[in-house]
Amino acid sequence: MSVEDDNLTFWDHLDELRGTLLRIIGVAVLFGIVAFIFKEQLFDIVLAPSKSDFVTYRLLNRLAELAGSAVADFNIDLVNISLAQQFIIHMKTALYAGLLCASPYIIYAILSFISPAFYTHERRYVYTLVGCAYMMFVVGVLLCYFLIFPLTFRFLGTYQVSAEVANMISLDSYMSTFTSMSLMLGLVFEMPVLCWLFAKLGMLKAEFMRNYRKHAIVVILVLAAIITPTSDIFTLSLVSVPMWLLYELSIKVVSVTQKKSLI
Repeated sequence: MSVEDDNLTFWDHLDELRGTLLRIIGVAVLFGIVAFIFKEQLFDIVLAPSKSDFVTYRLLNRLAELAGSAVADFNIDLVNISLAQQFIIHMKTALYAGLLCASPYIIYAILSFISPAFYTHERRYVYTLVGCAYMMFVVGVLLCYFLIFPLTFRFLGTYQVSAEVANMISLDSYMSTFTSMSLMLGLVFEMPVLCWLFAKLGMLKAEFMRNYRKHAIVVILVLAAIITPTSDIFTLSLVSVPMWLLYELSIKVVSVTQKKSLI
């Protein structure tokens, strides 16, 4: 910590915090406005998993052709059932996109504000923790966008109890499922980072995680049931399997962290 930072009063810190928050809000709003203006491009990306020519479906079709079979095409038209719903969804989606695009600057601004409170060796751990957490969150969101959500949407959107019952998926249902699953998967992918932090603090051992692996699987199934919008086995497996793999990865991370602590 520098002498200049030590000489700052409480009100000086409060003024810096206010400036940081204003800059964060300004950048997020700016990106949100840009996303709102480019409506066509924004919803081309967001609604892509609802189209049969989405990259994930094309890859599945190619794999099916190599296996000597074929995957039936599907066509699901999203509908709007509320007068102002499309405009509201447009605003919400632009806001979420603005926050996502501004997230690197938001993290940078927050770290710049709090970094003077840490010593040099502490900053290294903070930067590593935040960087890994952000990277894992992005990986979780991308996995949801390119794999979990498209397969979930295709399965549930084309499932019929009878040929006489047609599926009509509302835009609001699509967007709420898409955003909630993306957010939850992003948070779930923070598991290895949190386990590394707890292991670094001496609060978590690899032996403990191995001994309670069966209990963890039950918890994972419960969390997967909460994350997924339905209770079908297909969707539950799509979410629970990556969570279980993350748990196994977390055990490895904790084990390596323990060994380094002993050196």
